[in-house]
Amino acid sequence: MRIARIKTASGALHAVERAGAWDHIIDPFEAPLRFTGGTTPAGEAEFLAPVAPAVVVGIGHNLTLNDHPLPIQAWHKSVHTVAAPGDQIVAARGRGTVNAEGELAVVIGKQAAGLTAENALDHVLGYTCVNDVTNVDQNAVDERNFQGKAGVNYTPLGPWIETALPDPERAGIDVHINGVPRANSGTFNLPSTVVDCLVYVTSWLTLEPGDVVMTGAPGTAVPVEPGDRVDIVVEGVGTLTSTVC
Repeated sequence: MRIARIKTASGALHAVERAGAWDHIIDPFEAPLRFTGGTTPAGEAEFLAPVAPAVVVGIGHNLTLNDHPLPIQAWHKSVHTVAAPGDQIVAARGRGTVNAEGELAVVIGKQAAGLTAENALDHVLGYTCVNDVTNVDQNAVDERNFQGKAGVNYTPLGPWIETALPDPERAGIDVHINGVPRANSGTFNLPSTVVDCLVYVTSWLTLEPGDVVMTGAPGTAVPVEPGDRVDIVVEGVGTLTSTVC
């Protein structure tokens, strides 16, 4: 099932894709879902970030199976950097190379604390695409990842939440720049698995419904320039498109 957050005349609403339209729902985190009776035709849907998280967590050092210099660590990314599909990434100028980083993002579905390998995925609502945009040269002078990841619209998220991803540990991730494939990888190349990430984060921090965990860029970091179009393609989820200005 796909759950989106769309712009309507009455404000942002969550909706479920059914029969070629987006049927409005009251709360994506409740079960069973309650429908309002409103609907938006698929061709008219203007997607927002699929959730408005209180917390966005990134996973450090989770690059590729051959590039894992330190144990798993996490860091906060400001929710003020979250952007909708189609929003322009405002590349911070004069601060080094700007990378697009294609990742699988986990959307938490219910309160999660002290998760285990056995129950971690039971606390997940679904999965979406994320572009963890980074001024990568700042990493050398700011180990907390604040300077390099705090730019305007530096966390495009979307286009929707997929609740039925068959195996989050085997999802392909591609990055296309201006229609040209520039990275081809997947969560199967993450040194710390999706479940590992959830177990680690919730051993320190209680997550709430709508919070987002970005699981790492497994060889999917690609330099971008103003004018570029960036497509993050996550197998089984969808394509997140942004432009750089």
